[in-house]
Amino acid sequence: MATKSYRQALNEALAHEMRRDPDVVIMGEDVAGGAGGTGEVDAYGGPLGVTKGLIHEFGAGRVIDTPITESAIMGMAAGCAMTGLRPVAELMFADFLGVCLDPIYNQAAKFRYMFGGKARTPLVVRTTIGAGFRAAAQHSQSPYHLFTSIPGLKVVLPSNAYDAKGLLIQAIRDDDPVIFLEHKLLYDTVAEVPDEAYVIPFGEAAITRTGKDVTVVAMSRMVHFANEVADRLLAERIAVEVVDPRTTSPLDLDTIIESVSKTGRLVLIDESANRCSVAADIAALVAEHAFTALKAPIRLVLPPHTPVPFAPILEDAYIPGPARLEAAIRSIL
Repeated sequence: MATKSYRQALNEALAHEMRRDPDVVIMGEDVAGGAGGTGEVDAYGGPLGVTKGLIHEFGAGRVIDTPITESAIMGMAAGCAMTGLRPVAELMFADFLGVCLDPIYNQAAKFRYMFGGKARTPLVVRTTIGAGFRAAAQHSQSPYHLFTSIPGLKVVLPSNAYDAKGLLIQAIRDDDPVIFLEHKLLYDTVAEVPDEAYVIPFGEAAITRTGKDVTVVAMSRMVHFANEVADRLLAERIAVEVVDPRTTSPLDLDTIIESVSKTGRLVLIDESANRCSVAADIAALVAEHAFTALKAPIRLVLPPHTPVPFAPILEDAYIPGPARLEAAIRSIL
C-alpha cells in the first residue's frame, strides 16, 4: 500500500468521486487558478493545494473558481444540492463561517426537515481549522463545536490521511450536508492509503491506542498528541486508550462509554474552545451515561478562553499540547 500525504489523500478522494459521478462539482476561491487571473491555470489548487490538478481533468465547468464572496459560494452550493448536483464547496478558513452562516445553518441544515424528509441536500463544505500555522486570530480557530451544535449537519474531523480519503468519499456520497474540517498542520502528514476508493462510515470512532488505565478522547490534530503521550507512558506501564471519534455529529458515544467502562478514567483534549467545547459535551454525556464507571474526575485539556494569539510563543502556549495532556493523565491515576 502506498504512503500518501493527507493533502494527496483528499485530492484522490475528490478525483475518484468526480470520475464516478458527473454530478459532483467543486466550487470555491482559487480552487483552480484564481478567477479572472492572467497567470497559469491551476496555479493554486486552493490555499493549501488540495484541488491542484483537478481542473485539467474535469474542466472549469466542474472546478469552479468563485469571487471572494463566501455567502455566494454557500448559497450557490445549497441551491445546487437541492437541484440534483453534489457540490463540494470550499470555505477557505472555518473562521469565515460568520460570513456565510445563513445558507448553512438556516437553510441547508433544515431542508430535509422542512420538506418532510423529501428533500436531499448532498452538500459538502470543506474547510480548514487549527492553530499553529502563524495565521493570527481570524484564520486559526477550530469552531467545530459550533457546527456540531446545529441539527441537520454532519461534522467530520479526519486525523490522518487514511481517514481523510475514506471520510471525504463518504461525505460526497452522503445525502445530507456535511462539514468536513481539515487541520492545516496535518496536510503534510503521511499514512498508508489505498489507491482505490473506499468509505469510512460516519459515527464509527477509531481506537488508535489500546489500554486499560485511562481513556483519552482526542480529535483532529489532538489525536497525534494523544498517541505520542500514550506511547511515552507505555514505557512506565501506564496503558492509555486513545479514542478518535472521527465525526462529532453523529457521535459514536457507545465506543467512548465502552472504553471508559473499561478504564474508569477519562481525559479529553480538544482544540475547539474553552467554553461549550466538544470535550465538555462528551464529558457531560459520559457523566450522564457512565458515572458509576468513573474512578476519578473527568479532566479536560483545552485552550484558554481567548482568541488565538499571533505571537509564536503565545500561540504555542495556546494550543493544548502533549505536556498538558500527560499532566492531566497523571493527575487522575
